[in-house]
Amino acid sequence: MELKNSWLSYTAEQKKELEKINSQYREFLDKGKTERECAAYAAEAAAKAGYKDLNEVIKNKQQLKAGDKVYSVYMGKTIALFNIGSDDIENGLNILGAHIDSPRMDVKQNPLYESDELAYLDTHYYGGIKKYQWVTLPLAIHGVIVKTDGTSVNVTIGEDESDPVFCVTDLLIHLAGEQMEKKGAKVVEGENLDVLFGSMPLDGEEKDAVKKGILKLLKEKYDVEERDFESAELEVVPAGRSREAGLDRSMILAYGQDDRVCAYTSLQAFIDTETVKRTSVCLLVDKEEIGSVGATGMQSHFFENALAEVMNAMGQYSELSLRRCLANSKMLSSDVSAGFDPLYASQFDKKNAAFFGKGIVFNKYTGARGKSGSNDANAEYFAKVRSIMEGNNVAYQTAELGKVDAGGGGTIAYIMSLYGMNVVDCGMAVLSMHAPWEVTSKSDVYEGYKAYKAFILD
Repeated sequence: MELKNSWLSYTAEQKKELEKINSQYREFLDKGKTERECAAYAAEAAAKAGYKDLNEVIKNKQQLKAGDKVYSVYMGKTIALFNIGSDDIENGLNILGAHIDSPRMDVKQNPLYESDELAYLDTHYYGGIKKYQWVTLPLAIHGVIVKTDGTSVNVTIGEDESDPVFCVTDLLIHLAGEQMEKKGAKVVEGENLDVLFGSMPLDGEEKDAVKKGILKLLKEKYDVEERDFESAELEVVPAGRSREAGLDRSMILAYGQDDRVCAYTSLQAFIDTETVKRTSVCLLVDKEEIGSVGATGMQSHFFENALAEVMNAMGQYSELSLRRCLANSKMLSSDVSAGFDPLYASQFDKKNAAFFGKGIVFNKYTGARGKSGSNDANAEYFAKVRSIMEGNNVAYQTAELGKVDAGGGGTIAYIMSLYGMNVVDCGMAVLSMHAPWEVTSKSDVYEGYKAYKAFILD
């Protein structure tokens, strides 16, 4: 069961391809720090590759056939790509699924306030985070402000070298005796994750002069009023670009690699696949970090609706055909796995842990404690997936998310399995998962790309 490190098996040509894939992945990370940005990136990439907007197909009453490629963006936050194969669609789909939302801090609807001549933005953290990791970091703000006249204002502050950045302050060590006695969950309280936003008072103002100065700047730059925060989606994320990590440049350090490492490799593998025998789908979805809820989460019917429209445009829609198609489908539910960290070895079962450099990770089951919330793929399907990987020289490993009873986590797999389709979890190993900056192995990114391409073509 000893697995060879993938780096030792690559030819010079494969290393060149590996670096190309990882360079493109870093570009995706830098351009896509929110689910909206990732969906827009995917739609643009799809259009460049010859995919048609499904809404335009429907609007123009066009027919779809084998070889056609379409994409559907939902609410700007979720996207589904379809590559129509020559097989009868009732025989099922090959589906790649990943999520494009990541842990962060969301700006509240009534966020701007002044306290002792400092202006702050009040936030509400999103997803599972260690709150103390988010203080004293340079932060950026990404998102959209929608005014009552329907005008949308895109906001990105903190990424350009000339931009200001923001931060959440922390108590100095000299006065932190009481703070240092608290448990990790309480060292920084959620209500104290307020972003320092300004300190210059506006001339001629006596009350809330700093806040009024901020509002003046917002009006001048974005033509928005304070109440426009009520219909805004502004996300606070780490500022700065992804970086190569390690003296040997073998790793990537970046924000949001859970789960954008799986999203990018799925998307790129999908787009790079020209023709397929079996109709294939790439799903990049929102809201996984908070339970896949809402209209753009996997629990909604957006995918089912888009598939129904595709089948209708093929002249093959019926409720029964749709159900047969979904039940006969097979899926890789792609989400990251916890990479074995020697510094925290006590939390892992080393025999069943994911390691850097050993390839894409398959999790037969996830969940917590007694597999609660898990899909738990059947042995027959997992054997088939193993056969695909081995037949295409893809490095892969199997793992669990830490020791039994140490914790746990879930993915979108259990939701898709409700259709009766075969689903298994897989993804790349990550160190410092859910931290502002996460680490992945370049070789694992490459093997993930190879794995997804092999699955789509099966």
